Amino acid sequence: MRLTLRVWRQKNADTPGAMVTYDIDEVSEDMSFLEMLDSLNEGLILKGAEPVAFDHDCREGICGACGVVINGDAHGPERTTTCQLHMRHFKDGDTIDVEPWRAGAFPVVKDLVVDRSAFDRIIGAGGYITAPTGAAPEAHATPIPKPDADFAFEHAECIGCGACVAACPNGSAMLFTSAKVNHLNALPQGAPERETRVLDMVATMDEEGFGGCTLTGECATACPKGIPLPSIAAMNKEWMRATRKTGHR
Repeated sequence: MRLTLRVWRQKNADTPGAMVTYDIDEVSEDMSFLEMLDSLNEGLILKGAEPVAFDHDCREGICGACGVVINGDAHGPERTTTCQLHMRHFKDGDTIDVEPWRAGAFPVVKDLVVDRSAFDRIIGAGGYITAPTGAAPEAHATPIPKPDADFAFEHAECIGCGACVAACPNGSAMLFTSAKVNHLNALPQGAPERETRVLDMVATMDEEGFGGCTLTGECATACPKGIPLPSIAAMNKEWMRATRKTGHR
């Protein structure tokens, strides 16, 4: 395939960026999107030009580091991570726009790379348990009702890629934060921090400058792991419970 790529180039957060057009050919439909970007960079390096900076790690859809906006969609046209998106989803002659996550809380580091450390600070505010665990316990030592276990596992699938924030017109991190809160609050091991967890994580989310949630639903649509929209309602319920119990305002 021969493609026209319009890629966002930006030196750093303090420098204005712009879309730069590149033509690339001999793109196999079996390539992943990142392999196609690798091919583009190889050509740029051979010409003595600066390669496009983009983030990635596992390339197996596990870590979520690879996220970019492709033709206006977080991670592209398929519900998967960018590294698992294949070029068979595009046609010969297509023009493809490639941009970084667009959110005030995710400043651009360079080109397609953004700083997502705000997510780390949200997790640090309450994404832990203080229960002593020691060695791996017997699997059935702490009985957990199956609905609770299923609920926890569903939310534990969040990989923190940031697609929910990039897709949200408000730049909200509610889906991400709710996944982290609900995952631990549903389990008995997370009970000691149940109230402080949701209060601290939501407060940190607000302090980081993420936008407010208006339940547009784009976050759940873009999530490559399928974290459901009702997750936000479940966290709101936890937050209201915590404020009543602790008197927090």
